[in-house]
Amino acid sequence: QVQLVESGGGLVQAGGSLRLSCAASGRTFSSYTMGWFRQAPGKEREFVAAISKSGGSTYYADSVKGRFAISRDNAKNTLYLQMNSLKPEDTAVYYCAARSLSLLVSYDKGYNYWGQGTQVTVSS
Repeated sequence: QVQLVESGGGLVQAGGSLRLSCAASGRTFSSYTMGWFRQAPGKEREFVAAISKSGGSTYYADSVKGRFAISRDNAKNTLYLQMNSLKPEDTAVYYCAARSLSLLVSYDKGYNYWGQGTQVTVSS
């Protein structure tokens, strides 16, 4: 098992940047494919980005491509999401998630472990 704790959320103006972190503990972090999801009020949880176990492959939702960057530091057991050019529609609770299989997937049921989430609010 792996335990996940997100941090780095907050309030930012449109056009600004934030970096989210997800600290992992428990089983070896590098044995998990990782992802970021988000959920806005009244909406379903949606995929943001995923990264392979080594960090060599990434996969993004069209809505964030070119603005967000997912990365990981396996030595520090930490996943990151750098968010630039933020828009009010990026406002949501952001979750990190882990899966044991190697394939990068965008559906939330493909992930076995989840953090508690961190709130990101983008003001216009």
